[in-house]
Parts: sequence; structure tokens; C-alpha cells
Amino acid sequence: MKKLVLLCLVVLMLPLAATVCAKDIKAAFVYVGPVGDGGWTYAHDQGRQAMEKLPFVKKTTFVESVPEGAEATRVIMGLASKGYNLIFTTSFGFMDPTLEVAKRFPDVAFEHCSGFKMSDNMGNYFGRYYQGKYLSGIIAGAMTKSNIIGYVGAYPIPEVIRGINAFTLGVHEVNPKATVKVVWTQTWFNPGLEREAADSLLDVGADVLSMHQDTPATLQAAEARGAFAIGNDSDMRQYAPNAFLTAPIWDWGVLYKHFAAQVHEGTWKAEELWWGMETGIVKLAPVSDKVPQKIKDLVTEKQKTLMEHKMKVFTGPIKGQDGKVLLDSGKSFSDKELLSMNFFIEGVQGTIPK
Repeated sequence: MKKLVLLCLVVLMLPLAATVCAKDIKAAFVYVGPVGDGGWTYAHDQGRQAMEKLPFVKKTTFVESVPEGAEATRVIMGLASKGYNLIFTTSFGFMDPTLEVAKRFPDVAFEHCSGFKMSDNMGNYFGRYYQGKYLSGIIAGAMTKSNIIGYVGAYPIPEVIRGINAFTLGVHEVNPKATVKVVWTQTWFNPGLEREAADSLLDVGADVLSMHQDTPATLQAAEARGAFAIGNDSDMRQYAPNAFLTAPIWDWGVLYKHFAAQVHEGTWKAEELWWGMETGIVKLAPVSDKVPQKIKDLVTEKQKTLMEHKMKVFTGPIKGQDGKVLLDSGKSFSDKELLSMNFFIEGVQGTIPK
């Protein structure tokens, strides 16, 4: 105990360092959807459960289906007031509410998922999910016969746009003739609306579907119509055993255990973390046997190259929808450019709502 107290004092003396140190961790999670969504929130809760097994994590809790906005501020405030010393807010729209509450509770460590704002006791974290989207795009491009691939998108934020573009680069890796049609739902969790969007894409000839949504509704639409589908956030094959090809998936426990250990050891500080596939936070679900072995081998090769930092997904030449060059040959987008991406590349059909 004396060693821990001394370490905390040393950390407190460092400029711009962590002010949060706790022998026992009480962690709280704020979720935008229900834990049973089968996707985004389900994956985060699996990470919470993995972190909970650490011996110094004495308690965890979560609040699910929290709207982004004023209600989120109230929920986060309530958790901080109850003595939770490590709080995770797991949706882009929780960014400003988290920042507001963090300023009022300087002795609590706050971690916000997928955002870009920080304070002395609020960091942000994410994984390079677009790497998994790129790999799944290779599979989609190889499996389409109509050369029309449908993509159901939630909100037109950089995270989703980046994933669509990376997916399209993967598609064109093996099938330059294919197009990716995008339909927006303007919701993270609405199975009915997601299903309607997916059906609209199948109606115009899409024979492979992908999506950036929190439920398996898109896969279920593909299953019902005899099409193929790429999942999202978790291994969703149980919802569409015949349609399922693969899915980029999250292992949030990798990061959650990392943060808990840092707070426990007194080494936590607010920082921006954007980890890649090499850390294990982003993975690809086992690929269906329906996918040809040569495509599986190509995906394995590309994944290895990404994990060894021998290639970047967004490397030129890359053109925009209008055919103009966005990135010259051999050049790559910076992380800043990736995090603020607000355009579609060549091969994507659809518009980005304002």
C-alpha cells in the first residue's frame, strides 16, 4: 500500500500526467445500445467482462441504451458521483458530455471511444477497424456476381465513412468493376429500419451486403433473400449461417484491461490511443468455407502485411468519386486525415448527408 501511495504521489508531481490512481478499480460503462444488440454494445460488454476478471477490479457496472446528448451527461454524472474511478463512454456522441463531466471530477479517469477531444483526465481510444473493413472488402469483391455490393451505413461520421472507403479499396483489390452502394439509416440501433435499408439494396441487384450498424438485421435480410453478407462488430454467423462470409470484429478487452492496469498502477494518463490489428483489438471472424481458398490466402497475406506495418490501407493512387486524384501513387493519408475523412472514393455510389 505504501508503495502504491508513493507511486501516486510521484505521478501527481509530473506535469500533465495522470491524477488518477486507485488500488481497487470500480469501472462503469455507458452504452449507446442494449447489450443484446449482437454487435457494437455486445462487443463492448464482452470487453467489460474480460476486464472484470482482473483481481484488482472490484466492481463494474453499465448503463445501456443511453441517448447521445443531455441524457448522456446525466448518466455519466451519476456514475462519477457514485464513486466509480474509471468510466468508459462508448459512442462518438458521448464525447462532449464526457468532457463536461470530466472537468467536474478531476480524480476520475475517463476514456471516450472513437472521439478526438481530451482533457487532463479524459483520454480517447479506438482501434484501426478500417483494416478489418479492407480485408472483408476483398472477400466481398470476390464473392459478388452482380458487381453490386450494398452497404448499410448508420451515421455519416468519419468512422463510418472511413470504413466504407477502406471496404471499397478491398473490393477493388480483386474486382475493380464492382461498385459499393451506400444507404444511410441515421440510427445506430433500429433493426426494422436497417432491414428496410438492406432490402432496398437487394432490390437493386446487390448480391453481397455489408454494413456499419449495431444489429444483425442486414445479415438477416441477406439470409432471407439468398445473398451473402459481411457482419460488423462481432461474429454474427449465428444470425445468418448461410449468408455469413466473415466480419471485422472487436476485442475491447485488450484495451480495457490495459486501462484498468494503468489506473491500478498509478501510470494512467490521458492520451490518444488508436491501436491496430497487431494488438489484437481488431480481428477478422473466421472466413466461410464458401470463400475460395485463394481468396482466403490473399486475405491472410494482406492481414500479415498490415500487422507487420509493411503496408497501409489508404495508399495511393486513390481517386475521389469524381475521378480526381486524392492521393498520389505511393502516398498515404495521415492519421489526422483519416480521423476527419468526409469524402467517398471512386467506386462508392451514394452521397454523404450534411
